Amino acid sequence: MKIAGLQKTTLLDYPGKVACTVFLSGCNFRCPFCQNGEILDAGVCGMAEEEFFSFLERRRGLLDGVCVSGGEPLVHADIAPFFEKIKKLGYAVKLDTNGSFPDRLKALAEAKLVDFVAMDIKNSPEKYEKTAGAPVDLQKIRESAAFLMNGGAEYEFRTTVVKELHRGEDMVRIGQWLKGAKRYFLQNFRDSDAVLRRGLTPFADEELEAFKRLLLPYIPSAKIRGE
Repeated sequence: MKIAGLQKTTLLDYPGKVACTVFLSGCNFRCPFCQNGEILDAGVCGMAEEEFFSFLERRRGLLDGVCVSGGEPLVHADIAPFFEKIKKLGYAVKLDTNGSFPDRLKALAEAKLVDFVAMDIKNSPEKYEKTAGAPVDLQKIRESAAFLMNGGAEYEFRTTVVKELHRGEDMVRIGQWLKGAKRYFLQNFRDSDAVLRRGLTPFADEELEAFKRLLLPYIPSAKIRGE
């Protein structure tokens, strides 16, 4: 497995747990607002797999969970054994995914290799490809979302919002699509030197609140990340 990097401790990435976050290289999307542009090439390797598992061995009893992020972890067809090794060490596992590999997502959940899934919802269905920056099979995205909403695994949906890409009508369409979702978060765009496209803009706090109000009739659980 190509490991691009490791955040040794996080109190934010895995709800309710002290965790680490491992970043796997490679992604099939090229979202303009991506903060991890330097690891989208599947060949990027910043840590040997043996070193990562040695770290997990040493942290047993200190960490509760492992967040597997990217990139897009499920671009790797051989991902299941990686998750299995983590689970055998006694850790809870959270997966960050864009939802474009529903068969792999289902296989991990059905094998009890993932405990929590955070699925990115890029935009309203009509604007998905523009926001993902790559061709998208929307049916696969819908399949992953439906699997989670139907009890396939504990989950949250999250949308990173950017002024140049998102409008109020998109929030309505997302709400209609994911009506009744258990957990849904709006995340404001954060600019950095690593972002794929320069010149993107975050929303003001009051604009995020307006987006949330548009979502609430459909998704009563909708929140702004950090509120």
